[in-house]
Amino acid sequence: MAVAVALSRRGWPGSAPNPNVGCLIVKQGKVVARGWTQAGGRPHAEAVALEVAGESARGATAYVTLEPCAHTSPRGPACSDSLIAAGIARVVIAAQDPDARTDGKGIARLQAAGIEVVFNVLPAEARAAMAPWWTRHTQGRPFITLKLATSLDGCIARADGSSRWITGERARAHGHLERAKHQAILVGRGTLDADAPKLDVRLAGLESRSPKKMLLTRGPAPEGWTAVASPEAVGDVDSLLVEGGAGAASAFLAADRVDRLLLYRAPILVGDGRHALGDIGLADLADAHHRWRLADSRLLGIDRLDVYERVREG
Repeated sequence: MAVAVALSRRGWPGSAPNPNVGCLIVKQGKVVARGWTQAGGRPHAEAVALEVAGESARGATAYVTLEPCAHTSPRGPACSDSLIAAGIARVVIAAQDPDARTDGKGIARLQAAGIEVVFNVLPAEARAAMAPWWTRHTQGRPFITLKLATSLDGCIARADGSSRWITGERARAHGHLERAKHQAILVGRGTLDADAPKLDVRLAGLESRSPKKMLLTRGPAPEGWTAVASPEAVGDVDSLLVEGGAGAASAFLAADRVDRLLLYRAPILVGDGRHALGDIGLADLADAHHRWRLADSRLLGIDRLDVYERVREG
């Protein structure tokens, strides 16, 4: 299942508006096929893997990160029906589909056909891999990542506003990779006016993955941009990367809309500079604790990246 979860990550964000699912088909201890949801949401991961497996699917075990769908579509058959038709003997499922069209129905259909079903295997890992789709489907809002690139003393620029470059080349390349993983990217009016950022992906082979550009403003946005009046008003996307500046970052934190924090820190001291954050609505220092969990930490050249996830009940 861990391999299936890793495969599922290959599908995002191209699989939108469908979930990015991974599927692994194993027979007699050997992997016979792999699949993940393709661009535009079709074909589904199971369909891709079954096509590769062919007759080898008969009597095999399918590991799927989300309950196989039970509803038909003009774009393709229900995956639960496809697994039955292929002769799959056992299906291991990570997470039950919250979509009312499938929720439990896919499992029931497989069981009714005599297929052994095992579910809730690595459900948290599977949900994390499809966090943007899951958040939109269960909470009705996008999954939001906040990126901060700072000095050791928490500055994002010198006092005169100059900020190129706080971090080194490897950290900036990683930032572009993060852009490619999001459907949209947002900055504040101050960042737009000061830096005129392109907000594109400048990594070889990923240039086409440049996200939709959004501007946090109550006024108009330039051509090619989408104006967003508030953190709560972000719509039309499942994943958003908030990249600058301090006003936008503070607004999203104050609204408690940040689900994931990327903190890039360069081994430099700026002193009297511009700080990464302003007022985020913190009334008591005690309220700041137990809100963030360290999910990853690594060196990118001489810079450090720490990834934090918002701790939420449920």
